Amino acid sequence: MLTRIVAVLAKQNDSFDREILTAMAEDTYEVVAGLQHVTPVLVTSIPELEEIVWPGTEVITIADDTPLREIFGKLGAEQAAIVSADAPDLPPLLIGKLFRELGRAPLAVCPSLYGGAVAIAAALPLPDWVHPDLDADNPVQAMREQAPGRRMIATGPGWHRLRKPEDLRLLDPGLEGWDNLRALVQ
Repeated sequence: MLTRIVAVLAKQNDSFDREILTAMAEDTYEVVAGLQHVTPVLVTSIPELEEIVWPGTEVITIADDTPLREIFGKLGAEQAAIVSADAPDLPPLLIGKLFRELGRAPLAVCPSLYGGAVAIAAALPLPDWVHPDLDADNPVQAMREQAPGRRMIATGPGWHRLRKPEDLRLLDPGLEGWDNLRALVQ
């Protein structure tokens, strides 16, 4: 069986206070930690977030401007996905679909419905030609332009990220999960 890591990437976001950022990161981490056949990891520039993870979970401290390529390089697995911590209601199935797409391409993207990406999965080590970015306006197009062939980048279904307070309207009260954030915003 392949070794797989799913890393939750939590960085500073001046649009939200620390309590909201922590709740989003914890909810996203809970989605990842509940997945079978993967090892959860927290990658963060916010030291206080170490408290949200289960005992034994690896925490990798980074600077806010650390490139995604460098973060992938710190993940010791055959396949890895990096999920933005501002997707607290992400259905776990979408992460699974990214790993399935790695069967046909070295990279797979869950695009954000309003620009950027919710998650990027890759067979490791990353190919030399790619420089992934969760915050690129159109990360799929950007990586396809870097790729030696169009079929090198697969896409899964899209989702949303919560980048600013107005985005909280995207949360579906009918979906399970996002309990920590739900307690703060409802």
